[in-house]
Formats: sequence, C-alpha cells, structure tokens
Amino acid sequence: MLDPRAVSEDPANVRAHLVRRGADEATLAMPDQVASLTSRRSALLQESEACRATRNQLSPQIGQLMKAGQRDEAEGLKAQVRDASARAKEIEVEIKAVEDERTDLLMQLPNLLADDVPDGTSDHDNVTVRTWGTPRTLDFEPKAHDELAESLGILDTEASAQMSGARFAVLKGLGARLDRALTSLFLDLHTSEHGYQEVLVPYIVWRSTMEGTGQLPKFEEDLFKLSEPLNGQDAFLIPTAEVPVTNLHRESILDEGDLPLAYAAFTPCFRAEAGSYGKDTRGLIRQHQFHKVELVRITTPEQGRAAHEALTAHAEACLQMLELPYRVQTLCAGDISANAQLCYDLEVWLPGQQAYREISSCSWFSDFQARRMNMRYRPAPEEGQKKGGRPRFCHTINGSGLAIGRALVAILENGQQADGSVVLPPALRPYMGGLDRITAGE
Repeated sequence: MLDPRAVSEDPANVRAHLVRRGADEATLAMPDQVASLTSRRSALLQESEACRATRNQLSPQIGQLMKAGQRDEAEGLKAQVRDASARAKEIEVEIKAVEDERTDLLMQLPNLLADDVPDGTSDHDNVTVRTWGTPRTLDFEPKAHDELAESLGILDTEASAQMSGARFAVLKGLGARLDRALTSLFLDLHTSEHGYQEVLVPYIVWRSTMEGTGQLPKFEEDLFKLSEPLNGQDAFLIPTAEVPVTNLHRESILDEGDLPLAYAAFTPCFRAEAGSYGKDTRGLIRQHQFHKVELVRITTPEQGRAAHEALTAHAEACLQMLELPYRVQTLCAGDISANAQLCYDLEVWLPGQQAYREISSCSWFSDFQARRMNMRYRPAPEEGQKKGGRPRFCHTINGSGLAIGRALVAILENGQQADGSVVLPPALRPYMGGLDRITAGE
C-alpha cells in the first residue's frame, strides 16, 4: 500500500506512475480521490477537536452557574454541550467511513515504479540485462519436455487428468525423485552458502494474510478459496510461499540490528490460472499445483537495492549450478507486477520451444507490502542516545529460487540426447543417488 500522505500531497506524481503502467481511467482518478478524502478527514478531525474544546470550555462553567443560581444560563450551556457531544459522535462515524473509503482506494493502487524501470507496454519491451551460458547446438530435432518425459516413463498426464483434470501432472519414478532432488539442492545451496534460514510455513492462510502481500484484493480470481471459514476468516491455498513467509513479521517492530533477514521456504503452490486460458495447457509449465523454493529478504530502505541484487544473484546461482543457459530481464512499466517497484525475470533457455521462458521473478517491493502488514523496524540509537528512533516501515524482496517444475523442464530439454535419454547436470547427481542420466525403463 502506498503512503496515504504521499498520495495526498502529490497525486500528480502517483498518476504519472499509473500512466506508465497503462492504468485505466478509473484507477487514474484514484490519487485525486485519495487526496480529497484526506482533506475531508482533516476537516472532520478539526471539527471534532472544536467539539471537544467546546465541551471542555463550557462544562466547568455549568457547575459555576448552578452554584450561582443561574439555572437558565446553565441549561443553555448544557444544551450546547449536548449538541457538541452529539456532533462529535456523528463525526466519529463519518471519519470511519472516510478512512474506510480511502483505505479501499489505497489497496487498489499499484506500487510506484523505480526510476530505472524501462518504459513499455508488454513483455516485448522488457530489457535484457545479461545472459549466461550458450544454448547447445543440437544435431537432432529437440523434443518438448512433456513428450520427452512421457517417453521416459516419468510423467503421466493421463492419470492426473482422470483424477483432477487439466493442468495437473503425476511424476513417477525418477521424475518424482528429480523433483525432490531439485528441492534439496536449492535449499542446501541457499541455506549453506547464501545465508538463508529455512522455514516451513502453512499452506493455507487468511484473507488478511493475502492482503498483506498484495495478492488481494486484485488477484482473487487467481486464488483457490476454501468453501468454509478457517478459524473465523476467509482462507485460501497459498499461490506462493512469499505470502506466509513475508507475513512472519506482520504487526511487528524489528530491531535494525537484526536486519536484513533472509528466509528460504519450500512449499507447494496453488494457482487457478484464471487469465491463462489456452496457454501452456500441456506439460509442467503452467499448472494449478506446483512446487517452488521461495527466497524472501526483509531489510531497511537503505539495504533494499543491494538485497534485491543479492537475491537475484542467489537465484541465478541455481541455474549456473545446473549449467542451464538463461538471461536476466528488467521488466518494463507495462509488464511489472502491481506490487513491485522493480523486478528482474530470470528466463531459462528451452530447446523444445526454442525460446527463453520465465523461471524466477525477483521483485523489490519497497515498503508497499510492509505498510499493508504493519511490519516496521526501530532504527538503532544514535551516538549518545539510549533509545532508537521512531519506527519505520521495512522493505521486502522476494523471488523464486527456483520454481521446481520449470527447473525440471529445463533439465529435461537441455539435457536431452539423440537417443531420447537425458544427461543430468553434475551438481544434481549426488541428489539422484549418483545417477548421471535418465533412460527409458529405469
């Protein structure tokens, strides 16, 4: 959520960011509406203070007049106090309504963009920052991962279709082991070499938790909602571990000395994929249920950019360890998520598609999420002071490190051989019991 004061003081600046994002007319009108509501709130607060001052000023006089026998004058002042009190109660209701309306607007506004986010309207306008690795030159026609995996006997889409329908998969034998091996490899890398603390979090969370990271209210159609309340609230299956992990410190005031915090979490992820009809209906690219290792960092504002670059490098390290060619792109203003102020996409090369495909989005959210979940830190005391400064909102960063299914896809397609077998990257072999390749019938 944006700072309501910043929106109200300079709605034109917010509107300029919205124009870059390609916002519709209704959204473009919201900054001015927030500013108007803030002005109304300020006027109501002043009127409330005037009512309180009237009560405080007249109440002592009533007693004095009663003692002096001036009952008529006292009754007149009592009427004024009653009117002031009644108006004060009305104002409380009006302030609550104004604040609720303003909050509703703020919850719909996307984040402001970082200065170095390129202009553009779609993924065609994203800017390549760097590439790593060189795609193999194959002397045979490469297969798509699903055809390859089914021929190897490690993927069964018919079985999943019989029990759950489209966008699900059953991995069997070495396919299931490969999924597990990738998870262990990524978690070991991030915890032992990159300094992340591993956490295991709930896979079902409340509506308020989803609101904290910005999945709600904007993306409810992409979520799986429980049919009954959970412990008194609407609840959803998580679309990513970002949601529960970032919320670990909601309604908290952290110490600056404890920042940055870094967490790694493996979870299943559940997405309705409501806006992807007809896209990637085959195979493991876009599924309703998939596995992912997520990286989350919580920092001060000053640490934010460096932490974002570090997290991106940590996600890249997974691809480099697996010897998978990839590129890093800065998302343009029209393609970046509503919550992020800056985002790098890692796109891995897939020979079966002859294209780069996203395998991780590494996003810096500034204080956008922290404001929603009221996650703050207290600055360290300055020299000569005993207490730290006034609490400030944290910055949050997250990214996939990596999406397991898409990593599996990339290994199959990049490691495929002319005979239909798949050579496994050396770094993965210890997690596969020393196996160096997958062949049909194993």
